[in-house]
Amino acid sequence: MSASIDIKDKSLILAIETSCDETSVAVVKDGCEVLSSVIASQIETHKAFGGVVPEVASRKHVEVITLSIEEAVQQAGVDLQDLSAVAVTQGPGLVGALLVGVVAAKSLAFALDKPLIGTHHIAGHIYANRIVGPLEYPCMALVVSGGHTELVHLEEEGRFQLIGRTRDDAVGEAYDKVARALGFPYPGGPHVDKLALGAEETVDLPRSWLAPDSYDFSFSGLKSAVLNAVNQHKMKGQEVPVAAIAKGFQDSVTEVLVEKAVRAVKEYSSKQLLLCGGVAANQGLRQRLTSRCEEEGIPLTIPPHVYCTDNAAMIGAAAHLKWKHGLTSELDLKADPQLKLEEW
Repeated sequence: MSASIDIKDKSLILAIETSCDETSVAVVKDGCEVLSSVIASQIETHKAFGGVVPEVASRKHVEVITLSIEEAVQQAGVDLQDLSAVAVTQGPGLVGALLVGVVAAKSLAFALDKPLIGTHHIAGHIYANRIVGPLEYPCMALVVSGGHTELVHLEEEGRFQLIGRTRDDAVGEAYDKVARALGFPYPGGPHVDKLALGAEETVDLPRSWLAPDSYDFSFSGLKSAVLNAVNQHKMKGQEVPVAAIAKGFQDSVTEVLVEKAVRAVKEYSSKQLLLCGGVAANQGLRQRLTSRCEEEGIPLTIPPHVYCTDNAAMIGAAAHLKWKHGLTSELDLKADPQLKLEEW
């Protein structure tokens, strides 16, 4: 699976991320200094469909991947021969989208005779926090995105233990589905977040805690409760209290996420809590988690918004872990949409 290389303290990694609907290329120095970060978003393209269409996403990646690589290198002001390695998201993600990045990375690594480093998408989200500052181990990561809602314990650098995950919709999916029910376009999360923060009233909605000792999550019942609230007002001929429902939904989601994360930090004696993933840009969640961690004296790290959503800088940061341990991937690397974090 991997081959040895000389271990170096310093690295200059060109990273590629194409797991979903952002084509991103970055050049990262020593796993924490971003020299360039290029992100070509497809949001406007997928708005017409109300969500990401995998085949469309793949074609868009093909259209811009070469230009994105050229732009990232130019912005970084480096020579391609100065690169230590080429990193790429191997999985998880949409298989067609992943393939575009993997093929581009393998081609570039082969042409430059540079090592190739296959990288896990969620490891990237977690180590986006390394761009902010050093991580203290053991630490706990709350991963929240369109496809993932997970609690990950890091006993030491690069060693991941998944202790909780969603049993149905990921939190980002739930936000988009609720936004659609409330009449907002894709992506709906920012609309719900903005509306909830400005709401003066709230519609109380259920919290799904599952078993008392469980770190898993479930949002399908909450989503159904939102639909019921909307339909009840419509059937009575009443105006739907959109803002109040948005606030009730966001309050329910953030309370469960925050309280389970805080409980996990305490149980696993974590020195630090990391917030990761696209939904980490949600202001309601950031505010509630920040306030709760201050109450409990828990050190909290949250990446800047630009490193919360899918980006290649986070892939470069995670790839640096493998570089430090002298591990690279072979040129027969395959995209793996089901790649497991613990085995990475």
